[in-house]
Amino acid sequence: MNLPWIQAIRIIQIIFGLIVVGLTAYVISSFYDWWSFSSTVDFLLFLGCWTAFVATPYLGAAPIFFPRLAHRFVIPGVEVVTMIFWFAGFIALGAELPPPRYCHYSTCRSLQAVTVFGAFEWVLFSVTTYFAIIDLLHHRNSGESAQKTQHNAHLGV
Repeated sequence: MNLPWIQAIRIIQIIFGLIVVGLTAYVISSFYDWWSFSSTVDFLLFLGCWTAFVATPYLGAAPIFFPRLAHRFVIPGVEVVTMIFWFAGFIALGAELPPPRYCHYSTCRSLQAVTVFGAFEWVLFSVTTYFAIIDLLHHRNSGESAQKTQHNAHLGV
């Protein structure tokens, strides 16, 4: 996937992941309300760490610096899993939050921001997943046809 704009999206994904880590860590560290013990908030903390420290650095660096680690099925697999995780995370948190008119304290507002950043992350990963799958299908189609024609050419010689 040699698209130069994809690296800018990777940087934005890492920044949004770090924002989610910071906001969810703040909510978890505030022991005075029930959000501190929510498994949805814990999942979003994991997801922010997964995005900022594991998935996005791998997706951005492996094809450039470690091409042997950038397997053509692993890249779309990581993209799809991360996209599904973000979708599940921001929808689950959005369903648990009270309406905005009842959200007047800092942890609730932080979780509203986490929901928005989670939705943006899902959109960004949807875009990069689409291009990863297109790249996989293009690579698969061109690789199979190239192998068949090359193999048939050697048989006739």
